[in-house]
Amino acid sequence: MLRMTSTARLCTLGLACLAAVLARPVPASAQDFLSFLWGGGYRENVSFPASVSPRQIIVSFGDRKLYWVYARGKAISYPIAVPRQQSRWSGTTSVSRKAVNPGWTPTPEMRRENPKLPVYVPGGHPQNPLGPRALYLGSSLYRIHGTDAPWTIGTAVSKGCIRMYNEDVLDLYPRVPTGTRVVVTWKRYRG
Repeated sequence: MLRMTSTARLCTLGLACLAAVLARPVPASAQDFLSFLWGGGYRENVSFPASVSPRQIIVSFGDRKLYWVYARGKAISYPIAVPRQQSRWSGTTSVSRKAVNPGWTPTPEMRRENPKLPVYVPGGHPQNPLGPRALYLGSSLYRIHGTDAPWTIGTAVSKGCIRMYNEDVLDLYPRVPTGTRVVVTWKRYRG
């Protein structure tokens, strides 16, 4: 009986994954190409409690979802990355500013934790952790934004911001005007 080493199993798995990626159809449009690169597009229309007023964002860290409540009893659900345990917060705020291709400056605390971080990453750069759009929350440094690390969506890794797939933040951005109410909670809306 032939036994595979751990390295051989990993190589076989890696080749299978590469074959699956290469077997995907070639994207037909620029948007499809962005989705291919960034992942995302996992939003869905869902029913939502009718007691929640429309035209607001509900961020449920418990569900790891952001809900755009667009009509009474109806919302669009987007998967998100949530804050790590030491960065957790909740409350009610509003979208104070919106930015296309925002630049990113890590905070002094972030630079202390990781001295290899750059001082600044310009907007539009492929390694900009804010992605192509950002919705700034109140007077805080927190934002709802895209990401250069789509594999983190669904996990608890952020320093307080709400990360979305780039394709999804591009979908949400034009729907949400400045001044939109944002409720950030650990309450769950989906079982």
